Amino acid sequence: MTIAFIAESAGVSVPTVSKVLNGRTGVSDETRARVEGLIHQYGYRKPPKSRSNLVELVFRELESMWAVEIIRGVERVARRNRVGVLVSEFGLREPVGRTFDDTVERRPQCVLSVAQLSEAEREQLTAKGIPFVVFDPVDELPDGVPFVGATNWRGGQAATRHLLDLGHRRIAMISGPDHSFCLARLSGYVSALAEVGLPMEPELVVKTQLTREHGYAAARELLSRPDRPTAVFTANDMQALGVYQAARELGLGIPDDLSVVGFDDVPTVAWVDPPLTTVHQPLAEMASAATELALALGRGEEVPQVGLEIATTLTVRGSTAPPKAAP
Repeated sequence: MTIAFIAESAGVSVPTVSKVLNGRTGVSDETRARVEGLIHQYGYRKPPKSRSNLVELVFRELESMWAVEIIRGVERVARRNRVGVLVSEFGLREPVGRTFDDTVERRPQCVLSVAQLSEAEREQLTAKGIPFVVFDPVDELPDGVPFVGATNWRGGQAATRHLLDLGHRRIAMISGPDHSFCLARLSGYVSALAEVGLPMEPELVVKTQLTREHGYAAARELLSRPDRPTAVFTANDMQALGVYQAARELGLGIPDDLSVVGFDDVPTVAWVDPPLTTVHQPLAEMASAATELALALGRGEEVPQVGLEIATTLTVRGSTAPPKAAP
């Protein structure tokens, strides 16, 4: 069944049938009804569009400092595979379903969604045959949903072990919302404490947002106590920068009075004073792996596993030292 056959049967031109199929104006109601009747009678369907030669990288927000690292990793693999990269931003408060229709209409080779991809969006992509991978997911995903993340639990454990090895015993953690990666980092912190027989003290754990401002507020409260912690581990580097500000305002030196460890290793933290000890999350490598996985799925290849976790490492700089001896 072809569009030309429908046009001939209806006694109209091929462009007229095309207008009806695509819902465009310029066709009388009588002609539209006749063409639609023949389309229904013969079961004609528009042939699916071929996928464009693009990788679409979808952010919910582009304000994070590590977006450039992710783009760099995607671009590296895309260039090697001779495909283009399109970066999209869907605001967190926008009606996601409507904006995501644009991505589906573009029919990219694959979609990389940073942090999240709703069930409805996954179903939409699957229905159109567009492979996708969730990058660094914030929530637990159903089995079989492709993703690339980092070893968040081990990163949290390594950060806390480092502080314990330096001799700290009163270690606070400024954690994040109840996203899976924040909970994993918190769990690693608790595990490291348990290894040396220390319980988690609820008053030393503050859950807040992953911003410098929220890290600052949490640190002000923790560091203003008479029994303040000697070290703070934060769920990300932005919170750690807030700790720096709070410590400075309270007259505390880093690392002399307070050791600080962050998480992510965004480029900026190597240049603060003192340079931040942090858990390095290999964002560019993770993005490259996610792109390779998505393109392989798009080619219909069998992949060893659809869920990958890339190892984190601890980068020790100048923000950590043994605690001061008690006077």
